[in-house]
Amino acid sequence: MTSEHRGAAGPYIEYGNLPVLHATEKDLPLLHPYGTVEVGGRYVTPGGGRLTVRKDGKHLQITLDHLGCPAQLAEEKTALFRRLGLAAEGHCLHAGCRHRGADPGAVLRSFTLRTGSIELTAFVRAALAIELGDERPVDVLLKDAEALVGPVRRAEPQEEEDQAEAG
Repeated sequence: MTSEHRGAAGPYIEYGNLPVLHATEKDLPLLHPYGTVEVGGRYVTPGGGRLTVRKDGKHLQITLDHLGCPAQLAEEKTALFRRLGLAAEGHCLHAGCRHRGADPGAVLRSFTLRTGSIELTAFVRAALAIELGDERPVDVLLKDAEALVGPVRRAEPQEEEDQAEAG
């Protein structure tokens, strides 16, 4: 596995019709939507992102960055990534965790997934589906989480501000 270079300057290279990658990332394996995902792995996704999976106690920390790919930062995709984060958070609530998952609304999207809740491969497939414009896997995971704990949807940031001003 190659090392990570967060914010490192070039050289950047073309990679099979995907957004450019840092030269140190050219040897990362291309993650197939139906392939296996390993804890401790770092991959290039079909949508041009870089996916990293790490173990952190009872949780898996999954990060997905889309540096150099503005198409993956569209509002619709950001909303889908937020719903995916809520699905993971619902399972954490069910298990009694009281942390708040990172907001997946930026170039570097970060998710906290409780070990033994959503299968890692299913979670990653849902993230890859978002990259490719399919929201169905996210809907399935969110419905499963809501079956455990009830609604886990939060108000959008603007709605939270309006509620705070009114209250």
